[in-house]
Amino acid sequence: MNLHQFRFVQEAVRRNLNLTETAKALHTSQPGISKAILELEEELGVDIFARHGKRIRRVTEPGRLVLQSVEIIMREVANLKRIGDEFSKQDAGTLSIATTHSQARYVLPEPVARLRRMFPKVQVQMHQGTPGDVARMLADDVAEIGLATEALADVDGLVTLPCYEWQHVLVVPAKHPLADVERPTLEQLAAEPLVTYHPTFSGRSRIDEAFARARLKPNIAMEAIDADVIKTYVRFGLGVGLVAEMAVRDDPPGGDLAWRPVGHLFGPNTSRVAFKRGAYLRHFVYAFAELLSERLNRPLIEKAMAERPGSTPTSYEL
Repeated sequence: MNLHQFRFVQEAVRRNLNLTETAKALHTSQPGISKAILELEEELGVDIFARHGKRIRRVTEPGRLVLQSVEIIMREVANLKRIGDEFSKQDAGTLSIATTHSQARYVLPEPVARLRRMFPKVQVQMHQGTPGDVARMLADDVAEIGLATEALADVDGLVTLPCYEWQHVLVVPAKHPLADVERPTLEQLAAEPLVTYHPTFSGRSRIDEAFARARLKPNIAMEAIDADVIKTYVRFGLGVGLVAEMAVRDDPPGGDLAWRPVGHLFGPNTSRVAFKRGAYLRHFVYAFAELLSERLNRPLIEKAMAERPGSTPTSYEL
């Protein structure tokens, strides 16, 4: 058995047992993958996959146990590479970050710039996507560190820690009647067309839950993943906007838009930093986490990473 066979099995599961897509992802041939998997099954003496003809249909019971071992082996191989990189290059390497647009646009520029000043030989790769994408990129070793608000806290295989809290703000044209309201109500917002985030981004679930509790139906005129897009359409009169507070903190006062905090309506949101459980973290990954929040430090992260899956986790809530 060899690492190529393990990688083929692992990727086949990730690709929903589609060997054509698996071959494309690994830049090899489908027959080659099929042959390698069959040879591994023959060597192990068990079927990893149940088949109908030549087509793979599902993972067998012993196959699930094999996959668990394969995940551990491949994770440790990735760790060995990181250890080698760290001790051969010391302060050089690549930091891969998975995050959402809001975090990349409004939160990460300063800590990334500070990291580059601390470690000028470290290259930063930024991968943007939905919170679900962030979790998958960590699980697939595309990224070493992730930052998002939704979807990370309860994902198996990830270690997550609270990073910082934020609230939503209402954004309106400067001459809009709500611009003079210090504490807008849900009833006032329900009477307006709303321009806000897509349901999977930036605390949108809290917005929906608040309206549902009040038995009000919001008039969603437009959904977007980008706060700058939301603000642009507010300027064009499409409706009033609900965005994360970090999207307005650098806006100059007296501009064409006004904003009001609405945390009293939707509550606080917690953005979380995440790592793949069992991964080896290089020293500049710890340094970057510490730059993200004063609440994060290397001993805290190491303690969280050392906790066994299935054990009662230490509470790290803000």
